[in-house]
Amino acid sequence: MIKLNDFKTADDRKVFYIEDDSADGGIPLLKFHLFDRLPFVDYGITTRAGGVSEGIFSALNLSYTRGDEKIAVDENYHRTAVSLHAKISDFVLTDQTHTVNIRTVSRKDCGKGILREKDYQDIDGLITDEPDIVLSAFFADCVPLLFIDPVHRAIGVSHSGWRGTVAGMGRETVRAMQEAYGSSPKELYGAVGPSICQSCYEVSEDVAFRFMEQFPQAGEELCMPGAPGKYQLNLWKANELVLLEAGIQKEHLAVTNICTCCNPKLLFSHRASKGKRGNFGAFIKLR
Repeated sequence: MIKLNDFKTADDRKVFYIEDDSADGGIPLLKFHLFDRLPFVDYGITTRAGGVSEGIFSALNLSYTRGDEKIAVDENYHRTAVSLHAKISDFVLTDQTHTVNIRTVSRKDCGKGILREKDYQDIDGLITDEPDIVLSAFFADCVPLLFIDPVHRAIGVSHSGWRGTVAGMGRETVRAMQEAYGSSPKELYGAVGPSICQSCYEVSEDVAFRFMEQFPQAGEELCMPGAPGKYQLNLWKANELVLLEAGIQKEHLAVTNICTCCNPKLLFSHRASKGKRGNFGAFIKLR
């Protein structure tokens, strides 16, 4: 059974806990203590534990596009569905291409990406206010973002790599929820999920300069000089700044302290595996 102390964390903050439904046919899910006060949602971030995939995909790979056996990925989704109190037909998948495009989804979208073809492209974020729709996004170093509006009963999930982060994916998701549901940023709850940490994430000078221009007051907490012509980029901090500037209150925001690259046996990491990997997922639905 996987335990939280199996993870190497950046600090001692109690951001996460693990809910493990393996005994009931489900899987372990990483969950945020902050979201415990919002009992009308089912959600979680998967780890590598609890699945049936083999080799570089071991064990809970949720990607159909990286070479894994479809029958294994299907079973991994079935187990994930059990832990989310959902069915396979409830899932709606992103079509991630590092954009800041958000799609508003409804029951008519359910099953897209698993049971039937997606009829949309270039979608890195999903939002809904309808129950029993599992919004789904996928990761292997990029940043999962989760959103809950407890007033209008709406939710969102977004994929934010460096391109999405510097373009303000978190802000765009908040804006989409405002426009679609009347969500107030100060009432939203948000979370920044497990992703690559600053110590592990070396970027080129041109990427670093884009972040310095976008966040001029952040200093080395955001971009720390590294090897010649390189910088260490803090995606956790950048996404926190984006969400705070979008109007989410600090007390309504959980920011990760788990690095994918520091925990490659527990979470898929593109950098740690040199691209030989599957994907873990971030999922959320309204009850």
